[in-house]
Amino acid sequence: MQRLWTIGILLLVASTPALAQTDQFLKELLGTSTKPEPGAHAPSGAAVASGLSTMQIGSGLKEALKIGTQHAVQSTGRLDGYFANHAIKIVLPQQLQTVESGVRLLGYGQQVDELIRGMNRAAEQAAPFALDIFLEAINAMTFEDVRQILNGGDRAATQYFQTKTTKKLAATFQPIVERQMQEVGVVQQYHALLGQYQSLPFVNNVVFDLHHYVVEKALAGLFHVVGEEERTMRTNPAARVTGLLQQVFGR
Repeated sequence: MQRLWTIGILLLVASTPALAQTDQFLKELLGTSTKPEPGAHAPSGAAVASGLSTMQIGSGLKEALKIGTQHAVQSTGRLDGYFANHAIKIVLPQQLQTVESGVRLLGYGQQVDELIRGMNRAAEQAAPFALDIFLEAINAMTFEDVRQILNGGDRAATQYFQTKTTKKLAATFQPIVERQMQEVGVVQQYHALLGQYQSLPFVNNVVFDLHHYVVEKALAGLFHVVGEEERTMRTNPAARVTGLLQQVFGR
């Protein structure tokens, strides 16, 4: 299972003219392209189960990629998917820490907490829309992408997704985040708290794009979870959660 995430991509990039090349490449990678010498033993380790066709292997690997991205989206796109996950919880940025401290001292701590909760709710509403974009990126992978991921580190596939999907994800998330933040009153809370802070003597005016910040942090959190899924797929046999994956990897 060590290479489940990265090997899984190989069958996804094959166009009809290149299918034979992909088939041969996959067989060589898995150590199944030639018959063993007399007396030789089958490859050990995370071996592919015998008797399966290359297409069956490809189906299992494609399923693994889908499972990884689905898990990431489901994890972040539910209630408290961001808010209760301290690794990705969206808090007020460093630029607003002085504002936060000031309004909490004025007795507006509950309003600050509601503002933070609202930012996370906006991210949770946007996250489910990432799945189709991830699947589109998988289908668009080239042989060069495969080579780089195969030779890369434990987050190579995640880095590919970051490169290929960030712009589209940001464009998709932006209106969803803005609408959700308006609906739950995040923007109103923010401006009210900012007004309270700026009413204090000797403070500077604060200009900050809260919508852009929430989108940026929502994407960072999503990619963090995708990276965790990739690590699990690479290292944990228990991640073989379907019959097909268990067949393919002989578990």
